[in-house]
Amino acid sequence: MSIKHLSFNGLRNLAAIDFAPGPGINLIIGANGSGKTSLLEGIHILGMGRSFRTRQLKNAIAHNAQAMTLFARLEGDPALPVGVRRARDAQELEMRMSGERIGRLSQLIEAMPLQLVNPDAFRLLEGPPTGRREFLDWGVFHVKHEFFDAWRRARRALKHRNALLRHGRMDVNSLSAWELELAHWGERIDTLRSDWIAAFLPVFDETLASLLALPDLTLRYTRGWDRQRSLREVLEQGRRSDQQMGFTQQGPQRADLRIRLGRHPAVEVLSRGQQKLVVSALKLAQGRLLEQMTGQTCLYLVDDLPAELDSQHRRVFCRLLESMRCQAFITSVEHDALTGPWQSQTSLSMFHVKHRSDGAGQLVPQGQIDFMTE
Repeated sequence: MSIKHLSFNGLRNLAAIDFAPGPGINLIIGANGSGKTSLLEGIHILGMGRSFRTRQLKNAIAHNAQAMTLFARLEGDPALPVGVRRARDAQELEMRMSGERIGRLSQLIEAMPLQLVNPDAFRLLEGPPTGRREFLDWGVFHVKHEFFDAWRRARRALKHRNALLRHGRMDVNSLSAWELELAHWGERIDTLRSDWIAAFLPVFDETLASLLALPDLTLRYTRGWDRQRSLREVLEQGRRSDQQMGFTQQGPQRADLRIRLGRHPAVEVLSRGQQKLVVSALKLAQGRLLEQMTGQTCLYLVDDLPAELDSQHRRVFCRLLESMRCQAFITSVEHDALTGPWQSQTSLSMFHVKHRSDGAGQLVPQGQIDFMTE
């Protein structure tokens, strides 16, 4: 799903923007602090309902604005208008599709699948399991339609079990009922995740091989509880220990992806540049699998592509990206670092974010740039 038109108002230091991005590679050039990353942030909020720069969306509203309004028209027949608005004094994000207000964030995520490659993406290797579970569940959500309902039901059962564990005296009957619910949906989530990872691994291996030779790198899914026992058995036998801790220690909420190079965690062995390529392979493989399984294309946001990558690996990354024939928004401070790596005949759209005299960042289209085959 590509974006045909974007319109932002009240987003950080960006002046109001209204433009039509190119259907393929969109290069965003500008000095530090000009608003390049804010542009990507706006697209991310449109597709995910949250920012990758702050936990509180009100912090993304421009200082001199009372609200932030973001709008996109997505390709289709007919085109699909998507918009979000967050007022400074509001508690929730207002979301609309085709002019109608929607109440579920999952509708936004489903309509506009996107992947972000930025400095925070390193958390897939070095951060806690939460980020890797989100990565995993994003993929499952988009190809397994029953996943969201199973995830929602399991989360509800987990919440109730944890509340009972923290209660002074456990109500055994209530605890058993919620354990049965959690075990049922937790096992279903594990099946869906396992099926997805089986499909994802060959796509990831192929994508990584296109970027970097790391034959010893492995990706393994762990479900969050003992493989030899059912989740119901684990929950029943763990009641006393869980009560002492005040929360459920095993279950689908503890799942993880283990990324290793040989016998060691990959993050402990790989250079920073190698880590970025592994993370990029994970993100690009997500989109490639989505297209293979559903026919839907993924949108890519790449913040500061040249960082951590030498010219050779920038070239490899760019050539893989253009071979995928997807829409991407890529930022850089350096003009030449983004305009040089493309090999095949392709049309690139370039935009320059410039500082205005009032301090706001203004987006200036630079037109189409054609690169011929070497």
